[in-house]
Amino acid sequence: MPDVVAFAGHQVHVCRYREARTLLRWLGDDLRGQTVLDVAGGDGYWAGQARRRGANAVSVDLARHKMVRGARLRHAPALVEGDALRLPVRDASVDKVMSICAIEHFDDGPAALREMSRVLRPGGELVMSADCLSRRTEWPDLFEEHRRRYHVRRTYTHETLAELLSGQGLDVVEHSYQFRGRFAERTYLALSAHGGRAGFNAAAPLIPVVAFGDTRQPNARGSIVLVRARKRFT
Repeated sequence: MPDVVAFAGHQVHVCRYREARTLLRWLGDDLRGQTVLDVAGGDGYWAGQARRRGANAVSVDLARHKMVRGARLRHAPALVEGDALRLPVRDASVDKVMSICAIEHFDDGPAALREMSRVLRPGGELVMSADCLSRRTEWPDLFEEHRRRYHVRRTYTHETLAELLSGQGLDVVEHSYQFRGRFAERTYLALSAHGGRAGFNAAAPLIPVVAFGDTRQPNARGSIVLVRARKRFT
């Protein structure tokens, strides 16, 4: 039953399914022998998907109640209580880092990126997503409600993330936007502002429509930005 509940919460979702699946694809299908760290991983569900691919998977989060739930999952990763701004992980001890729409909630996003870089081995990769909401000024009331509900501190683009990551010794090698079109982005904000989690879950049947719409739009703006970056050897 815990796995069924977690599946419904994480995968029956208008954006999280495709978002997390893209990040997992970037991590690779065969993760045997690799250590994967999910920063602000909640109950560890997505780190558990990395474990299913063979990884030594670790999820770090401050929400103990989520970790209690996650410990009951069939493919539960190691669950560690810790702060993303002070990761309880040794320097250069992780092969890959994942973080799913977490950085926008941190009080100090650049400090979190610095920590992610610190724990990565040279040549290791970071895959992450973040709120972008590129057209938020068109619907300020919707954005303000989204920001208030989800405690969003800052939004990011692939350019701003590339600049921040470069300063920490990582180079962006790939990026992607989701909910790229104007209608799709307004739908995302409206679901967030008025529907919350229940709205995102109920809108899951729209996933193919949004995915198809994204293919018809330039990969330059949208509601969510995803980046894949690699740590330099120097």
